[in-house]
Amino acid sequence: VQLVESGGGLVQPGGSLSLSCAASGRVADINSMGWYRQAPGKERELVATITNSGYTNYAGSVRDRFTVSRDYSQNTLYLSMNSLKPEDTAVYYCHAHVEVVTIEGTTGFDYWGKGTLVTVSS
Repeated sequence: VQLVESGGGLVQPGGSLSLSCAASGRVADINSMGWYRQAPGKERELVATITNSGYTNYAGSVRDRFTVSRDYSQNTLYLSMNSLKPEDTAVYYCHAHVEVVTIEGTTGFDYWGKGTLVTVSS
């Protein structure tokens, strides 16, 4: 699975921005996808995830401001970000989780994009 993010950039506080993540390869094996971010000097953290059944999960700091969605026909994951704050500044990474079932059991694999920078500043 290959993941390529796009849509990052500079936005003023209170503004909006949308990120996209194009998935290719064995996309049919993807169980869930999500967005993570890493701010300078901090660890990578979860932003939002979405399962194949459509269940979504958000970090408390972005709930009610960010929306994650997935277009299965286009193999694309989206993150719509509103009311952006300076503390949202980070590199945003697309993530995909794949579970492969064999006669020996289930093995999980995690795939990451290279990231796209979002800067919230006046």
